[in-house]
This record gives sequence, C-alpha cells and structure tokens, in this order.
Amino acid sequence: MAATLVVGVALVITAVSLVVFLRHSLVERVDDLAKTRADDVATLARQGMLPDELAVEGNDDGSITQVVDGAGRVLSVTAGLRRDQSLARFHPSGAGSEARTVDGLPFGEGGGYRLVAVRTATPEGQVTVFVAASLAPVDDAVEVIQGALATGAPLLLALVALTTWTVVGRTLRPVDAIRAEVADISERSVARRVSVPATDDEISRLADTMNMMLDRLDAAAERQRRFVADASHELQTPLAAARTDLEVALAHPDSTNWNDIAADLLAANRRMERLVRDLLFLARADAGAPRPAARPVDLDDIVLSEAARIRGGGRLHVDTGAVSAAAVDGRRDDLTRAVRNVFDNAERYASSQVSVELTSDDRRVTLVVHDDGPGIPSEDRERIFARFTRLDDDRSRQSGGTGLGLAIAREIIEAHQGSIVVEDAPRGARLVIGLPAR
Repeated sequence: MAATLVVGVALVITAVSLVVFLRHSLVERVDDLAKTRADDVATLARQGMLPDELAVEGNDDGSITQVVDGAGRVLSVTAGLRRDQSLARFHPSGAGSEARTVDGLPFGEGGGYRLVAVRTATPEGQVTVFVAASLAPVDDAVEVIQGALATGAPLLLALVALTTWTVVGRTLRPVDAIRAEVADISERSVARRVSVPATDDEISRLADTMNMMLDRLDAAAERQRRFVADASHELQTPLAAARTDLEVALAHPDSTNWNDIAADLLAANRRMERLVRDLLFLARADAGAPRPAARPVDLDDIVLSEAARIRGGGRLHVDTGAVSAAAVDGRRDDLTRAVRNVFDNAERYASSQVSVELTSDDRRVTLVVHDDGPGIPSEDRERIFARFTRLDDDRSRQSGGTGLGLAIAREIIEAHQGSIVVEDAPRGARLVIGLPAR
C-alpha cells in the first residue's frame, strides 16, 4: 500500500506537470506562428503596401489578421471577414509584441484564441496589427493527452501494486517460514533449527543468525540443566551423609559419640553453606546484578594475606619473595574471593610448595600462582574454569572442593577487564591472572 501510494502521488505529479508543460509548449508555438504573421503584415504596412484584404493563402493555421489605426478604424482584415469591429482595443505599450488569451471573438467558431498585437509606424501613422490564432488544436492535443493519462495512469498504478504485492510477498515468504519454524520451537525442542534458504541474501543471513541464537539458547539451557543437576547432587551428598549419621546415632544413642556427630554435621553444614554462597554469587553474576563501584585496591595486601592463611596450615611452604607492590581499581571483596579461590586450588593439589609472583608495570598487573602438584593436562586447561568441573571427582569431594572456585575466580577477574589462564610449567599447575593496572 505504501509503495502504491508513493507511485500514485508520483504519477499524479508527473501527469499534471506533463499536461502543463505540453500546453505551455503548444501555446508558445501558436504565439510564434502568430507573431511571425503579424511581423509580415507589419512589414507590408511600413512599406505602404498594405492591401484592404489580406490573402488567406499561406495562412495554414487558420489565424485571423486585422490592422487597426490609432483611431480604432480597421484598415485591413483577412479576406472574407467583417470589417466593422476590431479584434481588440488594447495596443502594445512598447515596440515589441504583446500576446493575450481571449474568448468570444466576433470571428471564427468561438472558443479560446491567442491574440498577438504588434505596433508599427507607417507613412500614414501608427497602426496595430492583430493576429488571432485559435487554441482549439492546443485544447484538442491536451485533451487527448489527458484522456490517455486518465486511462493509463490507473492501469500503471494497478500494475505497480500487483507487481509490488507479488514481489514483496515472494521475498517475505521465507521470513514467514522462519517465523513459523521459530514459533514451533518449544523449550523441549531447542535442538531444532530453521532451514536456511540458498539465496545468500539478507533472508539467508537472518536464518543463520536465528540458528546461531538457537545454538546459544540450547547451550544456555544445557548449562542450566547441568548446573541444576550438579547443584542438586552437591547438596544431596552432605544432606544424605548428615541424615545417615543422625539415623545411626538415634538408633544407638548409648554408643554414640555426640561430639563427633556434631563435628561431622558442622562440617557438612559448612560445606553446604559454602556451596550455597557460591551458587548465589554465580546466580547474581548471571542476572547482571549491580555491583559496588570500583575503588583503589592494593592487590599485594590481598595476596600476602591469603599466602599467610595457607602458610598457617603448616602443610605447605609458600614462597612470596617475588611479590611486589601492585595497585588496581576494583572491588576488594570480589578480588579477595578470586585470589582466595586460586590459592585454595593450589593448596588442594600442591605436594609441598606454592610459589607466588606479583609484578606490575604502567599498564598491567600480573599474578602467578604455581604449585608443585600433579599439574593440569593441556586438554583440560579451559575446562577447569567451567562450573562444577573437577578433574578428580573423588579427591576433590573428599577435600571439600565443589568445582566452583575457579569458575567464580574467572567471573570476577573478567568483570574487572582481566584474564585468568593456565600456562605451561615443568611441574605442577601455573595459573596466571592479568588485571589492568591502576
């Protein structure tokens, strides 16, 4: 409808302009012919050779000529016409010609005429030559063009409307097919994909984009299902263990060491509390919850504090000789949590030693945590940052790991425009954190 309306307006403007231009051109041609005849008659008058009646021969346009003196007397007229009334009573103001459109002349068959007046001097005085040329041929030509436009323009407009409707319909048919396919995809059939037209145009690119979006939705749904299953499993294990301990204790109250039961329950409670806290952090991060504004943070204070915490366990030697001052902009609590998770991972797998390096320059702060444990296979160096990933499930579960520590660390570091990766090392695991310097 919009295309048809635009074309319709353009057709109307074009038709009106064409008719106006055509009529103007034809009237100009009539004026030129009338002025030429008036000049010829004026030449005869100036030479004193003006006859009483002007010949009709050579007057193919059917114009009427009349010569009038200053007193309004008709001196000469086209042969066969009346001499008792002049064609007009005006005279040109200057030496040139003047043309007017008049109606109702006492000569001819009526209708509109184009009247050209030329004033000239003769031996007997000033005279005015009037030439009246009928506008009937102009009106006839314009009428023919108007009729053709009145018939052709609606037909052309209908053709444009039909063509536009057909072409747009065919063009948008694949879009409607894509819409129908997407509408038919439910949460249980996210694996389905829309068909891609082999046209290599905007429609095919739209289909490709829709399929990429469905891939992301499918991956997100799979991560959500896996996340819920893993979280349920992690919570079920300590709950089942606590329930078993309580059932056994209640079945044999006399032989139960309630202090041991309380200690076990407290450990299970702490594990669940840590897991719930980690899950809540990840849920808030996924939801894009607002975080406190960044502030200056001395990262070396956090690193030395976490190193002292691990060193206090007495099992490992923690080397912090390569730790230097480093300042960043960020959220201290989040950065502390990320560094603690990386240190906890090193503590869990280290055999006897953890080495820590912290360096900085004008643009970058780099933290390296290197343990002498079994290391991380190259094919698992990216997988360890996924949620609930444990390379050794039994060992990790026994030592209290949930598989969320490094995932949370990456979430925090990337939120600070940094990066965390696993690099090659002769022995053990080498985790490198990079952050923008303050």
